[in-house]
Amino acid sequence: MRYSKTGRMRFGSARDFQRALERAVRRAALPIAMSGGFNPHPRISYANAVPTGTSSLAEYVEIALAEDRDPGEVMASVNAGLPDGFRIEEAVVSPGGAVADRLDASRWRIEYPGRATADIEGAVAAMWDRAPVTVSRITKSGPRDIAVTDNWLGHRVADGVLVVTVRTVTPTVRPDDIVRALDLADAGAATREAQGPFVDGDVTDPLA
Repeated sequence: MRYSKTGRMRFGSARDFQRALERAVRRAALPIAMSGGFNPHPRISYANAVPTGTSSLAEYVEIALAEDRDPGEVMASVNAGLPDGFRIEEAVVSPGGAVADRLDASRWRIEYPGRATADIEGAVAAMWDRAPVTVSRITKSGPRDIAVTDNWLGHRVADGVLVVTVRTVTPTVRPDDIVRALDLADAGAATREAQGPFVDGDVTDPLA
């Protein structure tokens, strides 16, 4: 399933969505499959979650059911139990394999209110003049260097908005990493517009 995270829920963590989804699944009385072992739990897999504080239109989750159900009905019943700001946008029957394996790249929209296109393009050009550019970020494993230019797949600028496509790597390149690499102040809201296979220079639908 593809879900969105918008409005005030952009400040929710990945764990907040997990709790909300598990409650919604229970309320929908879906025949969720359980794992084996001494401590069985619902078979739900989450892929490449968006950073807290960032909106997204393209997050992905897989749930395993013990019975066949119509994807549209599953989507509607789960949405009925989710809070405003979390919404299932698309549901399909898995063709097999993990959806995470098909998430090769992400397309990010970063707003620069009031900034001229020339200013943003100039900052991008200046970054490439310094390439390769990395930024440091504290992760659960300690400080890590994030290779921004090495994983930059393309961009466009229009009307104070920078749209950047980056390769999915570990650790992932986040919008704040891009902003720091550009050294361009006054960045506003960031939204993940898409993530999926990178084909012919664009991010395509992993559920297609």
